[in-house]
Amino acid sequence: MAGRFAPRPARTTVRGGRTAVPTGVPRQAPAPALVRSWVPDGPLDLGLVLAPLRRGPGDPAFRALPDGSFWRASLTPTGPGTLRVTRHGGEVRGEAWGPGADWLLERLPDLLGAADDPAAFVPRHKVLALTGHRRPGLRLLRTGLVLESLIPSVLEQKVTTDEAYRAWRLLVRKYGEPPPGPAPERMSVMPSPRTWALIPSWEWHRAGVDDKRASTVLRAARVAARLEEAAGMAPAAARARLELVPGIGPWTSTETVQRSHGSADEVTVGDLHLPGIVGWALAGDRDADDAAMLELLEPYAGQRHRAARLILLSGRTPARRAPKRPRWDIGRL
Repeated sequence: MAGRFAPRPARTTVRGGRTAVPTGVPRQAPAPALVRSWVPDGPLDLGLVLAPLRRGPGDPAFRALPDGSFWRASLTPTGPGTLRVTRHGGEVRGEAWGPGADWLLERLPDLLGAADDPAAFVPRHKVLALTGHRRPGLRLLRTGLVLESLIPSVLEQKVTTDEAYRAWRLLVRKYGEPPPGPAPERMSVMPSPRTWALIPSWEWHRAGVDDKRASTVLRAARVAARLEEAAGMAPAAARARLELVPGIGPWTSTETVQRSHGSADEVTVGDLHLPGIVGWALAGDRDADDAAMLELLEPYAGQRHRAARLILLSGRTPARRAPKRPRWDIGRL
């Protein structure tokens, strides 16, 4: 008779490639956060600094909330981690959860541009001077993580941003893992290199990723440890290592080290729009190519990426000649 009233075993369901919490088992409260406070030595705009990490409005690994907090879900060398960053007066507060919490908090100042030196930039054009004055809180971030910037950059090769953001969103949500701690809903930690390598071909196609980009991600995943070592190299050496992987060219390697290394000088070449934007802002030349752009940026050697960021933030772009088309991030590798 007692067996008749024995509790049923909890059922485990699988949703979207993940194992859900067993039915009837109460969720455990998240472990307390590790906390670090940091006081920047000058103006700091969290939104501006962290904006390059956001891969579209639905990015599963990044979230900006109305309360002014910024959330990141990262796969660190010590495991997955969730980071929440807020500003309280002149102090920045970081809260982190998971195996990667210590790693994320240790590098919080670098993430927010502590190693960057905005004073090294000397504007030589009124557009740059005015934008720098209006945006004093711009710092160049440094994540110290290579793959989390490399893979979405590969997905952005030769497609519209909307297509790339959709692919990143679908693949990370399906094959990533839930972030530790009380992260906002629908956030995910990027898949591990092994998981990227095991994604079936039809899932790449379902996400709108062609065979060439998928193959590049697979090749990068197979040598992930060697690529992550590049985080400790100088930007030029890091780019050289990344470009040893077939399918990774100057555009992709530059977009990566701008985020992983916080390089102030690595300017993107091969972009469909950037040369025209820089040419228009600095010389009134909407038809500038890469060579012309680099010539215009030569006076800012050592700070060319910062100059390009300021130009993009200025809003000074040439008027369109034709009906609006989807924005492209890259014209060639």
